[in-house]
Amino acid sequence: MSRWRRCGAALFACWAIAASGAIAANDDSGAHYPSGAASFQANCAVCHGRDGAGQPSLAPPLTSYPARYIAAPEGRRQLALTVLYGMFGDVVVEQKHYNFKMPDFARLGDEALASVLNFVVFDLARASEDSTPLNAAEIAAARGQPLGADAVRQHRAALLAALGLAN
Repeated sequence: MSRWRRCGAALFACWAIAASGAIAANDDSGAHYPSGAASFQANCAVCHGRDGAGQPSLAPPLTSYPARYIAAPEGRRQLALTVLYGMFGDVVVEQKHYNFKMPDFARLGDEALASVLNFVVFDLARASEDSTPLNAAEIAAARGQPLGADAVRQHRAALLAALGLAN
């Protein structure tokens, strides 16, 4: 085999290995909430990243606070409000600032939003399995009390203070 063919074969092998890793990384079959995972990848991953780690200065990580929110009634409400009405302005997560404008996802149904939130809370943020998953009725209740995106951020600030997480 010529040197050029060997080089081409080696490049193809590297590409195939990299592609198989990317396919494995995109596989959400191990998720507890696979429909939520699919919705997250379609709607949220562009800003928050596939794994919810966020993007510096743009979108905060979703790998810690959502797991803390799930245990508190106002935390559960915050999760619903955030996906329903979006949020904008300066947000601090673990002493890092994110100034972004998250769009609302009110166009999605209550079941779909509950599923994506449960994916975030349990699969990405790894909340305790004894925590109660969000349900469509909680999303519907929040949908019935509309807020502006800035009010959602203010609600978050009050929640963080109540949970002792204020930065």
